[in-house]
Amino acid sequence: MIYRKDKYGNDVSLLGFGCMRFTAKDGKIDLDKAEKEILAAIEGGVNYFDTAYVYPGSEAALGEILARNHVRERVKIATKLPHYLLRDSSGMEKYFQEELRRLQTDHVDYYLMHMLTDVATWERLKGLGIQEWLKEKKRSGAIGQVGFSYHGNTDTFERLVDAYDWDFCQIQYNYLDEHTQAGRKGLVYAHEKGLPVIIMEPLRGGRLVNRLPQEALDIFQKYPIQDSPAGWAFRWLYNQPEVTCVLSGMNSLEMVEENVKTASGTRPGDLGEEEEKMLAEVARAINGKQKVGCTGCRYCMPCPAGVDIPGSFAAYNRYYSDGKLVALKEYMMCTALRQTPAAASQCVACGKCERHCPQGIEIRKELRNVSKRLESPAYKLVRWAIKRFRAY
Repeated sequence: MIYRKDKYGNDVSLLGFGCMRFTAKDGKIDLDKAEKEILAAIEGGVNYFDTAYVYPGSEAALGEILARNHVRERVKIATKLPHYLLRDSSGMEKYFQEELRRLQTDHVDYYLMHMLTDVATWERLKGLGIQEWLKEKKRSGAIGQVGFSYHGNTDTFERLVDAYDWDFCQIQYNYLDEHTQAGRKGLVYAHEKGLPVIIMEPLRGGRLVNRLPQEALDIFQKYPIQDSPAGWAFRWLYNQPEVTCVLSGMNSLEMVEENVKTASGTRPGDLGEEEEKMLAEVARAINGKQKVGCTGCRYCMPCPAGVDIPGSFAAYNRYYSDGKLVALKEYMMCTALRQTPAAASQCVACGKCERHCPQGIEIRKELRNVSKRLESPAYKLVRWAIKRFRAY
């Protein structure tokens, strides 16, 4: 296993274990199966395990497996504060203590603000005393390092990086999202600020393995060097020195073995120019299914009405490439879960964005399509519930 360093010089395995996708059996996590996979990963050198309060059964399963095999000291646990559930400052301690009980530990190595969406949300948490609480937890050793996980655009990500003295951050990043979400620009920005970057969704929830169009598969098959689609996706990430650790939701021993092998043999510079070109062709083949040809350049921003235009288009395109539920989840995160809503329906048709779009996209028309497709009754109900919750 190859290791990279965190902010304080500790070794972090290049491959991390994402604990959101454990196999379920009879409605519960199959603990015996997950145990075999976790132990195989540890034996392969994986030492970073990522979970969250809201992943059903995940924290408890991880805690039980580590405790009964006496391997807690061999791993680093990352979990997350569900800050969006906080009504007052007492909730921080309540949720944290519950997480410690689930994980059967007295400390968390890496603690994240889960899905931190914008600076306004962080300011709200500061008003609840989050900085003082985190300082005390770090002083006592209950929390090792503090970071945040993020789904959203590059500009907001950079502002969040600068909003606090973070120890690390976590972003969605893969060869298809190179210029969306935080993107390569955000990755490099965080790295230059001294922040280790943990990568989530390296395979786009399996999209880059199980749901590739035939054109993309043909490109892989014709290339002189052969590897699995997953192998290529991980190697593309490992090739970048700014990447500290890549999470994989591994739920089979075969997956663990393949991913450990890839993470044990790929270093920056191993992928040459031709491999990069090949993966760019694969990305173009996938993006050929897009409804809106948005490149995420952000020349259209900021929107006077507050619409997250690139984020809305990214979710809309995912509706056609990855399905309704995936798209709705992304759209929720980039528009409704923010402190300041950023939905496509907020568009006032001023046309300012279209004057700056280098792709010549009819943005106003396409935003109406986004609103029709993604702002379903379920979306509106969730947005209303969030608004009511924040009013209390």
